[in-house]
Amino acid sequence: MFTGIDEVDWASLRHAYGSAEDVPGWLRSLASADAAERQTALDGLYGAVHHEGNVYDSTLACVPFLGSLAARETVPDRVGIMELLVSIGAESGDARAREAVRAHSEVFVSLLADPDARVRRAAAGAVVRFLDGSARVLDLLQQRIPAERDDRVLLALTQALGLLARLHPAHTAALDVLAAQSAPPHGPGLRLAALGQLALAAPDRLPADLVPTAIRLLRDRSAHRSRVPEHGESDTLVRRIRRLRPSDEEGAQLLRTLHTALGDRAGDRIALLTGQLTSPDPLDRCNAVWMAAVLFRGWRTDCAGPVSLLGAQLGTDHERLRDAAASVLAELFDLAAPAADDLHALVTARPDLWTHRWERGSPTLGGPLKALARSGDPRAVSVLAQVLAGTVVPVGLGYEIAHLGPAAAPLAPALRHRLGRVPLDSPAADTLAGPLLSALRVIGARDAAPEVLRLLSGAPNGLGARNGVAGRVIGTLDALGAATQAAPVLRALLPTRHAAAAAGALWSADGDSSAVLPVLLRELTQGEPESRCLAARQLGRLGPAARAVLPELRRAACTGPVRQRTSAACALWHIGRDPEPVLPVFRAAWSDSPRTRGPIARCLAAMGPAAAPLRDLVTAELAAPRRHTTREGGCGSHDITRDEALLKSCRDVLARL
Repeated sequence: MFTGIDEVDWASLRHAYGSAEDVPGWLRSLASADAAERQTALDGLYGAVHHEGNVYDSTLACVPFLGSLAARETVPDRVGIMELLVSIGAESGDARAREAVRAHSEVFVSLLADPDARVRRAAAGAVVRFLDGSARVLDLLQQRIPAERDDRVLLALTQALGLLARLHPAHTAALDVLAAQSAPPHGPGLRLAALGQLALAAPDRLPADLVPTAIRLLRDRSAHRSRVPEHGESDTLVRRIRRLRPSDEEGAQLLRTLHTALGDRAGDRIALLTGQLTSPDPLDRCNAVWMAAVLFRGWRTDCAGPVSLLGAQLGTDHERLRDAAASVLAELFDLAAPAADDLHALVTARPDLWTHRWERGSPTLGGPLKALARSGDPRAVSVLAQVLAGTVVPVGLGYEIAHLGPAAAPLAPALRHRLGRVPLDSPAADTLAGPLLSALRVIGARDAAPEVLRLLSGAPNGLGARNGVAGRVIGTLDALGAATQAAPVLRALLPTRHAAAAAGALWSADGDSSAVLPVLLRELTQGEPESRCLAARQLGRLGPAARAVLPELRRAACTGPVRQRTSAACALWHIGRDPEPVLPVFRAAWSDSPRTRGPIARCLAAMGPAAAPLRDLVTAELAAPRRHTTREGGCGSHDITRDEALLKSCRDVLARL
């Protein structure tokens, strides 16, 4: 296995952290009898030799030894070694690495008949990726399928056939095998896998009744699947995350493949989800819950029906399913409204779920109550009042209260009380005050001005100038119409990094443009990137009073990062009302940076008929099936709300043209 390993000059080779002289030790440890030593070695190789998918000269030097280890039956954990080889050769995209792994393709062929089923599963995909000759690969897979007795290996062979069909579209024989596997007498799991691979490789060969067939097969599969009882265990973050994952990972993979293949066919995917969410098997429903999250994050579709079915899962006795449903509903914000009655029923019946404390760490708001608040349902207010009155309050509670808007006004006194107790000299002041400020701002609690202003006491040398919360404090005072009371402190902040925010608030307080224009111009031309954007937005608020800075705004709209150009173009419209220098910037930014579409659409709505030349962008956005946030890899907790806000703004634009 290690012949020649000492002849390699490892010290002269490199990996992610420098010299590769530690690599031979890791390679030898992969053959150790000690499981912990083997895992440490594999982690070391992934972390250094194949760091973040990269390939180094030491990576290439490792491949022959990894191939030898994978071929040796006496080596434990060969699956991990094979997965590393596949990642190096296929997933890194490095041509040298691919050729190095291809040199060991006959090893993968021999492993198709290995005694270890896990190794056979890994070998199926490796043979397709690295063995020359699609006809030979197909022949090997076809020979192995009737001899295979392990259901999981059969699924891997089916996935390998699908990969072969996609890599070699002209070789239709693999599709014929998949079509045969998708029909009786094969079992439901194998038929589902074959349908998923056909959907990815040849959608035209799918049956017309694909969705009803898939639902029927899913239920047939579930009826024959053995159940593994859950065992009680202490609550830790890792264990809770594991409980939130579907325990039927095989079924989850089958449905992920089918949903991925259906892509933009949202109607079919909704029908499939509906079938899954009404399955008698809780594991099928749990898989469906997580698949619903993927669909709703990425696609614009009428989700009221499936959301109602998500709400129905909250009444189950299965903790994993209930927690999963609550977690996904919390991601949907306003879209969770069809499940609000079920959320309220669970919140009312289970006060123990209002908050959750990890084994280590601060308490958090429980999933059901968080989802109810984020949906904007006012019934959450009375429960949140009780949480606020408790001795230990989740730090981020204010952010959830903010989703209730003015309906949360009864909570203002308690929020003010907590804000007034934030220690100004604490390193945690930002963390404690930020959520409370968000809630008070959305509620419109003007009476909270003294508690808010207190956070700026001593500025510019105190909390306001030192900590990041100052910007939110200034914005809150501005939004509450209380900037006049803070004018002396705001003026003291004009030389600081909070200058743009302070200048905007001062303008709101007294309308004196002469005092703030020089400050905003300085920030626009000399400030940090975020300050430049904020300065442009503040100048736009001044309207015609800021006409003196139009030349600088025109320059800013033509140069710099796209967000700065967009902010400057918005300000140009609000000040000069001339669409000519604005619309070209918007058109370019709309395409180059989808994240700018929200502010652009809001500005277009304000422009009214002057926005007509960009009608095509707006209508195309409204017709697009996918959320704009997915085009930049967005999948954060607020991406759905950002996209829904964009759609609303686009509809406003069309209504005002």
